[in-house]
Amino acid sequence: MILTIITQENKGLRKKSEPVETITPEIVQFINNMIDTLRSKPGLGLAAPQVGKNLRIIIIESRGSKDEEGNIIYENIPLTILINPEIVKFSKEKVEMDEGCFSVPNIFGPVSRPKKVKVVAKDIKGKKILINTGGLLARVMQHEIDHLNGVLFIDLIPDKSKLKELKTDQEIQG
Repeated sequence: MILTIITQENKGLRKKSEPVETITPEIVQFINNMIDTLRSKPGLGLAAPQVGKNLRIIIIESRGSKDEEGNIIYENIPLTILINPEIVKFSKEKVEMDEGCFSVPNIFGPVSRPKKVKVVAKDIKGKKILINTGGLLARVMQHEIDHLNGVLFIDLIPDKSKLKELKTDQEIQG
């Protein structure tokens, strides 16, 4: 089922999300609905608060994207479901890259984020997982985990004049 994505005007996006204590059949169904929702949009990630649930759940997936010459724009990222994700380590090195968000429609801008992160979470079966990553996956994880803490990418851009209008076919973080 495709869920409705809420936008920045909704105060629920600014709340810190609650941990998932037990992975119930209802939580699994909600995650499946999140997957359906993400796959119905041109994006890379989705956090539970974006669909009106203040739970610490994020999903990430990218089928990859190439330009006309065959150069990779976005790498392929297999479906990643993270429950109660926490970033436990950041690299000192940062990278700036344009980001967008379903909850801030048609806007994107440059966000500086750590190049690498170490994330601890649970998978959909409740098993603890540790992910050390860099590149696009690290960026999308940080963007989605920010949602769990009530932070939008536009909050990380001090100079709002750097915000730009999004092209309709451009993929966004979520």
